[in-house]
Amino acid sequence: MKKDQLLTRLLTRRRALIAGAGAVGAAATAGVITTVTGDGPAASAPAAGPKARPVRSSAYRLQPVTGYGPPRAAPRRTLVRREAPLKVSGRGRTMVLTFDDGPDPRFTPDILDTLAEYDVRAMFFVCGEMVAGGRKLLARMADEGHVVGNHTWSHPLLTRLTRRRIRSEMERTSNVIEDAYGERPEWFRAPYGAWNRAAFQIGAELGMEPLGWTVDTLDWTTPGVRSIANRVEHGAAPGVVVLSHDAGGDRSQSVRALRRYLPELLDSGYHVTVPRRHYA
Repeated sequence: MKKDQLLTRLLTRRRALIAGAGAVGAAATAGVITTVTGDGPAASAPAAGPKARPVRSSAYRLQPVTGYGPPRAAPRRTLVRREAPLKVSGRGRTMVLTFDDGPDPRFTPDILDTLAEYDVRAMFFVCGEMVAGGRKLLARMADEGHVVGNHTWSHPLLTRLTRRRIRSEMERTSNVIEDAYGERPEWFRAPYGAWNRAAFQIGAELGMEPLGWTVDTLDWTTPGVRSIANRVEHGAAPGVVVLSHDAGGDRSQSVRALRRYLPELLDSGYHVTVPRRHYA
């Protein structure tokens, strides 16, 4: 046999071996994809040679990659305060409007309407027993960007209650707020501003920050629309927290006073907003 003929035969045989190995590899790959995707077995002719041992499908299952993904955030911790802040920090002429004791279907909607008219956000410290009949109002507060805080369930004087009763008042209210508002409250206010060590501790355990007030409108005494508005306008200053009420009695004066002093504050350059939490 000539040298050229021998070389041609060897090359032809080598090509055949490579083609056969490629076919076997393709069949094996098709089997892996079928297992991962959950499709039925591939319809192909059996490969020549000894029958390969079946590989368990579990050998091809994709394993989770633990080295990727966002890092786990450290749990947020709420400090136990010894007193409730009376003002908020913020840049410029920033003020916060707060409304206690609601929601009340007679007055809260009018307050929300006025806030919406001027595109202003406020805080509502609600009582659990009032939320039971005003869930739609809390849903509206959530939709319009207002902050809902915990004002206990039945508005008791906390300093006269046991720790167990204080926890019950706060925890029940947080639960009903979460159900109606969509989130658990991050702020709480003691009725009558009567704080004690147990209230601060339990509030922190429930993930809430206390907040007092700087200017009391005394609207609960129904002193008149002009008197309420004057207290807000004369007390206005950067960081001031204004206390008003949207329930607990006839709050029609509070509703009308808001319509008077809110545009005055905005025209004077104040930015009426809600505070942000600072976690440890």
